[in-house]
Amino acid sequence: MDYQIYEANVSEKEIIIAGIDGGGLYFAKKIQTVLKEITEAEITLCKVFMDKANPLKSGVKTSVPEEEYTNKSVVLVDDVLNSGTTLIYGVHHFLKTPLKQLKTAVLVNRNHKKYPVKADYKGVSLSTSLQEHVHVKFQAKNDIVYLD
Repeated sequence: MDYQIYEANVSEKEIIIAGIDGGGLYFAKKIQTVLKEITEAEITLCKVFMDKANPLKSGVKTSVPEEEYTNKSVVLVDDVLNSGTTLIYGVHHFLKTPLKQLKTAVLVNRNHKKYPVKADYKGVSLSTSLQEHVHVKFQAKNDIVYLD
């Protein structure tokens, strides 16, 4: 996935990796680490904050000011794409600013979307029932993803 992101941004001087707070932020940090090893571009980590239960009410905030990602390449990262609610509100936030490009990356794509949002980069796609839950645990050495 990191090489796909690099290839799509090979001529960029800076890439903004915007991780949605929680699992998305942990995954974004891992992407940032690998990208720093394979490209000379500056890799900026942007933390994306929202109330995942009610993103419309809480709004979306970022740790990086808007002017610092204007006209740049942004990759919005989350751990699991389930209904698409979190990702669509994140995308909506970034679309208020002129960008060079906006892509999305998820570790697990569950294919239960209620919004028209897709992952441009995905680790794995799972066909699951609505009753099943995907757990992602980021750890120091071995990360774990399992279906419950």
